[in-house]
This record gives sequence, C-alpha cells and structure tokens, in this order.
Amino acid sequence: MELAGTSRERNVWFRRLLRSVQGGAGAEAPCELICFPHAGGSSTYWRGLALELAPAADVLAVQYPGRLDRLREAPVEDLHVLADLVVEVLGPPGDRPRVLLGHSMGASLAYEVAVRLARQPGGEPRLLVVSGRRAPSAVRSRGEDWPRTDEELVARVRKLGGTDAQLLGDPELLELILPALRGDYRAIASYRDTPGRPLSCPVVALAGDRDPEVPVETVEAWRNHTSGDFRMHVFEGGHFFLNEHTGDVGALLRDLLPARAG
Repeated sequence: MELAGTSRERNVWFRRLLRSVQGGAGAEAPCELICFPHAGGSSTYWRGLALELAPAADVLAVQYPGRLDRLREAPVEDLHVLADLVVEVLGPPGDRPRVLLGHSMGASLAYEVAVRLARQPGGEPRLLVVSGRRAPSAVRSRGEDWPRTDEELVARVRKLGGTDAQLLGDPELLELILPALRGDYRAIASYRDTPGRPLSCPVVALAGDRDPEVPVETVEAWRNHTSGDFRMHVFEGGHFFLNEHTGDVGALLRDLLPARAG
C-alpha cells in the first residue's frame, strides 16, 4: 500500500487485518480494499470479511479515533473532517486497484473519501461499495429522531444489534465506548453530503430487507451519486445483515474486485 502519511500515521489510521495467510495476502494481494466501520465500530469488525477475501484482496480497515488503541483520542464529530484526515494519509493506489467499502456510517465516510480521491489525477477508486446506509440524497432531516440522551443512544444501538449486548449492559465497559458512540452519532446527525454527482466509478449498494433504520429504497438511491454503473444487492436480515452473510458478501466481492493493473 502506498500511503502519503508517515509510518506512524499509517499505523495509527490503518490496520492490515491479515498479514500472512496461506496462499498470500497483505501487501502482495492484487487488490487493495479499504474498509470503514459503522458508528461505534472499530477496524476489527472487518476481520471475518478479510478472511473470506484472502488472498484476492489486501484488506485494510480504518481505525477511527476514540476506540480501542485510540481510546484516549477524542472522536471526530464531523464526517467531512474525518474524510479529510483519512485522505491526508492515503496516497495514490500505485499499481494496485483500490476499492472502498463502508457499512452504515462508514458508507457515508467511504463516499466522502471517494469524492476527495476523485479530485486527484488517477485517484478515484475503481469501485465503491456502500452497505446498510441511506444514500446522501435520502438522509434524515437534521435533528430528526436522533438520540438526545445516553439512554436513547444505548436503546437505539441495542435495536440495531451491532454491539454486543454484554458490552452495553456492563457499566464500566459502557463508559468506555459511549464517547465514541456519542461522537459518531453527532457526526451522522450533522452530515450533509458533497453535492452533485462527483463520482464516475461503479457503485455497489448492499441492504438488509428488514433493516429498521434503512429502507431498501433509500439504499437504492445511491444510483443517483455516480455517473458510472450501479448494482443493488438485498440480503435477508436487519441493519447488521453482514454478520450473517459474511460468506455471501465475500463471494460477491470476489467477483467484483478488479485485478492488478498490467
């Protein structure tokens, strides 16, 4: 992977989830896949998919401030600022095609990163995959139905099912993860996308057919945000349908991932 930041910045922001797997992986893989976690999530969420995709992709997951080994850092409460910070470290893709994948909040962030990369000569990703997230043109109204207290926030996260209920039920652990959850939800609530149709790369949208937060038609609206090809795939399940369909999503991505140039 070619990154523009220093070695320390690379290690802070990106986690190579599989350094060595039988058959090859990591930096020798033909394709680079950058994964963006959901609100309150961390880079480890993508390990299962990394296993599914080895050795076809070098999976690097973004580690946001305010969680795990970055727990002492303040969460970034603006998705545009967060996208700027990620792009500051990401360099050109080099001789390997680059794909971006984000789930929930991570989908909006992956989109904003793709928009910024597209402004650089040869920087636009070869593919953007967005999962479990309303298209920018279908986001909620500012302040609409967003948690206003910690109790409402925890209840909402429980409903979505993305965080282990034991974590939410343990007061000490909850105290550790709440700052990141608060920051991420503030970032989501205030988010407004970069206007226009700034992408020309293909976009693939994934949705759960029983997602209580993200109706399928709001995910399909991602077709309005690229002049390139668009595909939609609906899976059985709720907001975190990826948890039950890691193998299916992995198989889908293996068919879509581009090969190394040249």
